[in-house]
Parts: sequence; C-alpha cells; structure tokens
Amino acid sequence: MGRVLQSRLGDSRADSIVLALPRGGVPVGYEVAEVLAAPLDVFLVRKLGLPGHEELAMGAIASGGVRVLNREVVDGLGVPAHVIDAVARRELTELNRRDAEYRDGRPPPDLRGKTVILVDDGLATGSTMRAAAVAVRQLGPKRVIVAAPVGAPETCRAMQDLPEVDEVICAAMPGSFEAVGLWYEDFRQTTDHEVRELLAKSAARRGR
Repeated sequence: MGRVLQSRLGDSRADSIVLALPRGGVPVGYEVAEVLAAPLDVFLVRKLGLPGHEELAMGAIASGGVRVLNREVVDGLGVPAHVIDAVARRELTELNRRDAEYRDGRPPPDLRGKTVILVDDGLATGSTMRAAAVAVRQLGPKRVIVAAPVGAPETCRAMQDLPEVDEVICAAMPGSFEAVGLWYEDFRQTTDHEVRELLAKSAARRGR
C-alpha cells in the first residue's frame, strides 16, 4: 500500500500526513507513513452498527460532531431515529475514550494546506471512511486521499464520487470481496496498546 501511494503522490509527499482509522487501520497506516517518510496520527471514527447485527453499518460518527448515515441500510430496514441516536451516543462515549487513550493530551494535527491520506485496513460499506472524509475536509486540507489495501469494488467506486475526496486508492478490488478479514492472513484485532506503541514508534523515528 505504501509503495502504491509513493508512486502516485509525486511532489505532494512533502506536505503529506497519514491519518489512520483506529484500530485496524493503524498498522497499515504505520507502514504507509514509513514508506512515505510522513507523520502518522489517528483520526477517530466509530461505526454505527445495527443493533443485533453490529457488523452491518447504519453509518458512522467522526471527530467534530460529524454523522454519516448509510441510507440504503437505514431506509431499507426502516431503522427509527431513536435507535440511531442511542447507538450514536454509545459510540461517542467510546470515541472520546479512545481520543484520550491515544493522544495522551496531544492536540490533533493542523491539517490546513496538507495532503491528508486517510488509511484503513479495508473498505466494506465505506460508512466509516465517508464520515472521516467529511470531517477531515472541514479542517482545511489541500487534498484528501482515501487509501486501503483492499475494498469492495462498488464501495471504492462510490468513494470516488464523494465531493470531499480528491483521490481513492484501493490496491485490490476483488470481485468476490465479502469481508475485509478474508483478505488478510492475520486479522486479529489491534489493541489500544498496539495503537499507542505504533504512534510512539513512528514519532520516535521521525524525531531521529
């Protein structure tokens, strides 16, 4: 993924920053940042899972009070607003917890005039990444690039139509996508400790 981005970015690499979506996107974002010699940080987004079927995304929330809904799921299943609100409140609590856990008091990076590379471990419905892109665009970056090692073809194509996104890079778009985890040899859940460790390691290397 890092090498694919390296070949695409050209001169814009100098002002790039990699924002990984915790937790699964952080190991991928770390490798991308290493290849590009770019700073690494996290951007907090939480999926709004359908109660009883949490793997199905009704939408997502992101830092800055952004909420993006998957209208196909919400309208198709007739999910009432009070259910969405209840899930959003619960996920906001977790989003705030992770913000404190990962940043340890550090302010979020200044994205004005930067090329922001949003990285996740894969794009299934794309709800989480859409929320991230909408939220990041409000912070004044020069460009927003969405990047993932693997994604559902229809999701990657739909992402390209978002006005908030300048470029989408899906390294692989298998026709029989089904789920992100199927395309990894090791898809164990990334822990909070591993996220903090990778952020510290990336900052230390850039410091040296």
